[in-house]
Amino acid sequence: MAGARPEQAALSRETDMSKTEDTRAVIEGMVDGLNDHRIDDIGSFFAESFRWFGNFGCGTKTGLREFQDNWQRPFQAAFSDKVCIDEARLYMGEWAAAFGRQEATHSGEFMGVAPTGKKVEIRYMDFWKVVDGKIVDNYVMVDFPHVLAQLGVDVFKGEGWEAFDRGERDAPRPA
Repeated sequence: MAGARPEQAALSRETDMSKTEDTRAVIEGMVDGLNDHRIDDIGSFFAESFRWFGNFGCGTKTGLREFQDNWQRPFQAAFSDKVCIDEARLYMGEWAAAFGRQEATHSGEFMGVAPTGKKVEIRYMDFWKVVDGKIVDNYVMVDFPHVLAQLGVDVFKGEGWEAFDRGERDAPRPA
């Protein structure tokens, strides 16, 4: 790309690197809270006005109440016995990131699919900004097409780019 470049990493450029360990403590506690299926008191980790930015199909939640009522409660109603497993975490000042999976049972309606009782894997990536000991922003990608495929729904109707792969779609990930 010749010429001017777009600005990069504007949100994390001014992060306070001295906050890395504080950020780590908040994120580790929050993930434990999610694994304990806490909803009503999850505000001990999130600012009252925090923002949750999900990918298409997940929506955007503004404030703790919207997150609890329009993400946590419906998610837990659709998927019971849920456990969150971060496969990797990174910390940099007031920022943290993780990717991993949730393992759960499809026990309630999910995007129009009646409960199947199937065990599913829900892949995700999260980026959090922590200020004064609370998460203020959460950027999220949840792989709902993968979840729906496990429930027998191909949202791409056979037109997904897996056709370009070398047949390694279900191969284990590198350790």
